Amino acid sequence: MFSLKDYSYDLPEELIAQEPADQRDRSRLLCLNRETGGLSHHAFGDLYDLLSPSDVLVINNTEVIPGRLIGKKETGGRAEVLILDYGEGRKKNKDKGKFVCNCLLKASKSPRPGTLLFFDQGLRGKVLDSRDGIHTVKFSYDGDFESVLYQIGKMPLPPYIRRNHDHDDATCDDRTAYQTVYASRKGAIAAPTAGLHFSEKLLERIKSGGIRVVPITLHVGYGTFLPVRVSDIREHRMHSERYFIPESSAAVINQAKADGNRVIAVGTTCVRTLEYAADSKGCVAEGRGNCDLFIYPGYRFKMADAMVTNFHLPESTLLMLVSAFAGFERILEAYQEAVRERYRFYSYGDAMFIG
Repeated sequence: MFSLKDYSYDLPEELIAQEPADQRDRSRLLCLNRETGGLSHHAFGDLYDLLSPSDVLVINNTEVIPGRLIGKKETGGRAEVLILDYGEGRKKNKDKGKFVCNCLLKASKSPRPGTLLFFDQGLRGKVLDSRDGIHTVKFSYDGDFESVLYQIGKMPLPPYIRRNHDHDDATCDDRTAYQTVYASRKGAIAAPTAGLHFSEKLLERIKSGGIRVVPITLHVGYGTFLPVRVSDIREHRMHSERYFIPESSAAVINQAKADGNRVIAVGTTCVRTLEYAADSKGCVAEGRGNCDLFIYPGYRFKMADAMVTNFHLPESTLLMLVSAFAGFERILEAYQEAVRERYRFYSYGDAMFIG
């Protein structure tokens, strides 16, 4: 279970979801019992019936920014920029008309320091530094950077969601669809996709049933989705991502653990954040920091008792995490069942409840 090849599986291309479900809570839900390995099939809206009033549901309220910018170099060649640390940039940049942040930059030739970039709405960029494939870019603009970004930026969809990015060929509004209904803290470059299935109506029903819903934040970064390039997964190192756990959320979570009630994490991002911030006694600390926890089989969980998650890419760290949580063999069997039953996979796909 430590070999990268163990986490490969065959997936028909047509099962890779290109659009979300017509209604968020109308996606499908595969339920996996961790103790018995039993599987059952539901609609996502049935999640309410799988919960108990004593449960605590932990959600990630990060908001995906339209941080993908299409522009040109001064030579006229195309340049594509992906902003990586928008949240940190907002804190550090105090000079009006200037915004400095780390970016990925795609161009015909790797840009050198001093390279100038030009975008719509008068936005300009200058590469200040380049290291390990990450470029520090200083943006110059008239007015408010966030306003300009939200006018011309595109949602940073994963590459397996195929769009003609130069034309609006999508049949859904990705600005809305690729965002949870409870997103409120700007900074992610990818959605916490397990949360995409929750509608406001379903959340209200869950809350009215006495189930406490508490937010934490993990700004999903590109490191989560970098391919594992080592044959022994134990040698892989995660990039860090910024997180924040409010004092009020930590108090509710810790009381639930003390009372013997379930803490249910919505998504692998919540699982990683809770586990990273927990001490040896299973008590989570409020505060902020950088999470670089890599969870794979053999990890002993301290906080998460159940989780909602999507179906993940082969050989991904996300697949390794759910394999650690539910058992390597049981996850592979569940994925085989999902393929047989024609579930939809990845970000806009269907979901699992592992409890």
